[in-house]
Amino acid sequence: MIRRLGLSVLVIAALAPVLSGDAAPPALIARGVTLAGIPVGGMANEQAQAAVRPAFAQPIRLVYGDRSWRLVPARFGARVTVAHGVADALRAPAGASVQLLPKLDDQTVHRFVRALDKRISFAAKDAELTGLKGLVPQFSQEQAGLQVLRGLTAQRIVRALQSPQIRRIRVATKVLQPARTAARFGPVIVIRRGVNELRYYLGAKLVRAFGVATGQSVYPTPTGMFTIVDMQLNPWWRPPDSPWAKGLDPIPPGPGNPLGTRWMGLSAPGVGIHGTPDDASIGYSASHGCIRMHIPDAEWLFHHVHLGTPVVITDS
Repeated sequence: MIRRLGLSVLVIAALAPVLSGDAAPPALIARGVTLAGIPVGGMANEQAQAAVRPAFAQPIRLVYGDRSWRLVPARFGARVTVAHGVADALRAPAGASVQLLPKLDDQTVHRFVRALDKRISFAAKDAELTGLKGLVPQFSQEQAGLQVLRGLTAQRIVRALQSPQIRRIRVATKVLQPARTAARFGPVIVIRRGVNELRYYLGAKLVRAFGVATGQSVYPTPTGMFTIVDMQLNPWWRPPDSPWAKGLDPIPPGPGNPLGTRWMGLSAPGVGIHGTPDDASIGYSASHGCIRMHIPDAEWLFHHVHLGTPVVITDS
């Protein structure tokens, strides 16, 4: 009996910690450990998960100027297994920085950035010739454009969605400079039909003036604003579809070619600026609508204009 009583006492003594409610202390994360940048040192598993999980659900503020967008992680398919990150933190040494990167839907991010690009970006606006003031060319003011840098903006969004510390980011953009400004507009041709003069401007600055021949009264040179759309070196002359040219044959390049050695065709159909072997016609209304120049003058002009150069023909 005494022996049985002694055995019972030993069993009760062994079970005493359990019966009294005492248990092994929970495992704690080492001091100074961070998980995704969030301090979790000294925390148990559940405590650490409770500290980390809300951080990955917080929205991000994307801003551009006075406009902003609220980016909710779930919209971009953000998925993160906090339990796995905490398990890694429990195994980490003191002071360690443990990473925890959510998985994202990259296609959703890039779709969002493309839509953002359409809402924010706009093209630069070149200065344009608007007309003449007196005989001086006048221009509209150029305007800079703006372009969203899609790749960099997407990188910023991804980084913010994966980093709980980043709550505000900016849209990445660059300024687009206009190709042509009012101050450096380039060549402009002004043809004065009334006095048979061609003026060559760089922007609003007069550089040279030439005597020319313009159209006869029955074949007038048209007035208005045009551009150079065709440039030919040593051109062929081909008879136009007009009664005065009926029955004439094409003329190859050479000394007798009616177009001289250079042709600058305008956006006015069948009209161009060209040289002429008929020097005596310069200064008169003698052509069939084109603008004739002395051959050396036409050659100089040819090398100082380009396709798209504006041409204003006026009666003044």
